[in-house]
Amino acid sequence: MRVGIACARFNEVITKLLLDGALETLARCGVRDSDITVAWVPGSFELPVVAHAFAKSGRCDAVICLGAVIRGETSHYDMVAGQAQGGAGAVSMDTGVPTIFGVLTTENLEQALNRAGGKSGNIGTNAALAAVETASVLAAINTA
Repeated sequence: MRVGIACARFNEVITKLLLDGALETLARCGVRDSDITVAWVPGSFELPVVAHAFAKSGRCDAVICLGAVIRGETSHYDMVAGQAQGGAGAVSMDTGVPTIFGVLTTENLEQALNRAGGKSGNIGTNAALAAVETASVLAAINTA
């Protein structure tokens, strides 16, 4: 299985933890390091375009988008979170390549840390599991 991971650099203290969780999980699922490509993007807003490029390349069986959008004092949070979520979903539907939304949308840094390997688990781990399972289901459907 070949996996592309688009990871946002903004809130990097969080996204590195998400990426670590995803990479560890993919390895446990038998995905070789050589079959994983990681692309860093400026922020979560840019995730969909890179995910689309991965999906259209024909070199990925699944794509994972990782990011962290933490609410601030303006409406910017809503715009970025909406673009990232809607864009990832559109990539899946447009290309048929599972594009997993592993972007945290939290009210504060503490919530983000809790969901990036803290007491609430790691969304990167969950995203990797979803990518492997969904790609496997699609492969089974396509070979049936």
